Amino acid sequence: MSRNPLLEPHELPPFTDIRAEHVVPAVEALLNESREVIDRLAQQAATAPPRWDNFAAPLEAVNDRLSQAWSPISHLNGTMNTPELREAYQACLEKLSAFSTWMGQHEGLFNGWQALKQKDRWTQLTPAQQRTVDNALRDFRLAGVDLPADKKTRYGEIQARLSTLSNQFSNNVLDATQAWHKDIGHLDELAGVPESALDTLKANAQAKGVDGYRITLDFPSFFPIISYADNRELRREVYTAFVTRASDQGPDTGKFDNAPVLEEILALRQELAHLLGFPTYADYSLTTKMADSPEQVLEFLNDLARRAVPQAKEEVAELSGYAREELGIETLEPWDVAYASEKLREARHSISQEQLRPYFSAPRVVDGLFQVVERLYCVRIEADLKAPSYHNDVQYFRITEQGKPIAGFYLDLYARESKRGGAWMADCRVRRQTENGLQLPVAFLTCNFTAPVGDKPALLTHDEVTTLFHEFGHGLHHMLTKQDIADISGINGVAWDAVELPSQFMENYCWEREGLDLLAKHVDTDEPLPADLLERLQAAKNFQSAMGMVRQIEFSLFDLRLHHELEAPSASDVQTLLDDVRSHTSVVPTVDFNRFQNSFSHIFAGGYAAGYYSYKWAEVLSADAWSAFEEAGIFDPITGQRFREEILEPGGVRDAAELFRAFRGREPSVEPLLRHSGIRAA
Repeated sequence: MSRNPLLEPHELPPFTDIRAEHVVPAVEALLNESREVIDRLAQQAATAPPRWDNFAAPLEAVNDRLSQAWSPISHLNGTMNTPELREAYQACLEKLSAFSTWMGQHEGLFNGWQALKQKDRWTQLTPAQQRTVDNALRDFRLAGVDLPADKKTRYGEIQARLSTLSNQFSNNVLDATQAWHKDIGHLDELAGVPESALDTLKANAQAKGVDGYRITLDFPSFFPIISYADNRELRREVYTAFVTRASDQGPDTGKFDNAPVLEEILALRQELAHLLGFPTYADYSLTTKMADSPEQVLEFLNDLARRAVPQAKEEVAELSGYAREELGIETLEPWDVAYASEKLREARHSISQEQLRPYFSAPRVVDGLFQVVERLYCVRIEADLKAPSYHNDVQYFRITEQGKPIAGFYLDLYARESKRGGAWMADCRVRRQTENGLQLPVAFLTCNFTAPVGDKPALLTHDEVTTLFHEFGHGLHHMLTKQDIADISGINGVAWDAVELPSQFMENYCWEREGLDLLAKHVDTDEPLPADLLERLQAAKNFQSAMGMVRQIEFSLFDLRLHHELEAPSASDVQTLLDDVRSHTSVVPTVDFNRFQNSFSHIFAGGYAAGYYSYKWAEVLSADAWSAFEEAGIFDPITGQRFREEILEPGGVRDAAELFRAFRGREPSVEPLLRHSGIRAA
């Protein structure tokens, strides 16, 4: 191979040149190069006292070079998945895991970092450098640097296997999602399904060369069926296929079953925790989070449940009564809940997601989002049409301040085949000071909205609008940082249970007139959102909010207890625990064949193991932070600047609790969350 674009210096990934065959050679070359540099730095540190500039800075450069090659590979694997790329990606996982373990257990490197703690050198470091040293030493201990040789070896084996298993879990979910479809020839079978969704289903069919309409398990296809299709049997069939993905149940029974994968993941995680001296994996996970202990998290979640469950039960009772009396559904089943809820929402508030769609064309929403950010933080966002991209739907944007570029991001909005579901922010490159000047941060912002059909713009639901704002909040945390050291820049070094604060905070602009006026215009008439529709939207904001809250509490309790109570659980143990959690928190009907856990990618293929509670934990912080804007005005420049300076810019340089107190002037209160969620005091 003559040249490898992944090994060449670049400001942005050379997407048009990257091929699957480049991946393994690039990663192997960079790992070999990195090992040589790391060994050399460790030897130098052993012979002469290390300083930041001759030890920590070159070490950061090594890690960043590897990261800048791997981040586009990882991103393409999630958004443009092909058999060839998947094979190359998989082939690199064990190599990268082995390198990470080798580096984390490198005693020479560990001694070099420890030497920076010596008083004469420590006092010469900046607070940001001191924080980085402390984090590095903590991470060495969490990587088993103190373990005897045999246990170090076992640690490496576990990490390599976990890396492989997480990827396998994710692939199984993607494959199971794409394996199922249902073709429908007659429109009357799709009665109730909105026109925008019918356009999508028709486009699905046309893309595969078949007549009629094709339903898939991708969310833009699944959601309209489960929420609007009058055909109850169709809802049941689609629901069953969705909740049995990658399991021993449903239409593809056993084909992509994640049960043995999650069993092995859970057993290895507990073994890893014991190796490092922690009672459980939950204890290990919380060492880098705001929460002090699993018991504190359980108390927090159970307290929220005590407040929300009684109200959630009332909401379900009302829904069941409405379904029986108005819809003729005698017994509410899981595949009826979303459908009946939409009907009840329309009946009570005269509003539906479909009514709102014409006001949320994707281009207008994106432009409005940018205006919100520009007003809040005095920056400019502009498209760069010359930047290399990896798909026609993907755009690149630059953020400037006073005419100078400070960051950039890729925006990838629409669902497509070979793209994993969900929405996420990932870093493409991180802000850091280099030998050649300041490296600016770049983010990947990914969603899975319904794609535009023909020459019509995509029309988003209000839920999708809030999802976009949420992910952009993560992006701002990454892009508006003022830290110059990679390990504490942006979201790096930020406690995982605080990382959702900026994202959840941004969602509030989707509910306020001042925010909506910037992004809600009718696609045909350009009229703003009418006052009566806004009133109905705001009135419906907390419709079934207690049901929504207990659902998140259920997921959080299941995750934490799974990693705190079970040692080496079988799939049936996992199911028994989930059933027990549901018996205390779930208020909606369930069915025995539901295998939700088999596609719970957040905890088995993402970063949320023993940390899913972070969404609720951070929501307390974000609701309380938002209350400061409610007091001052949601576009108040002084409050916006303080939020930027105290929450977004510091990255991981100080504890999240300390940053919150600096912004709010006090400890966080749960009351704003309960008020914003419409949860009555219990």
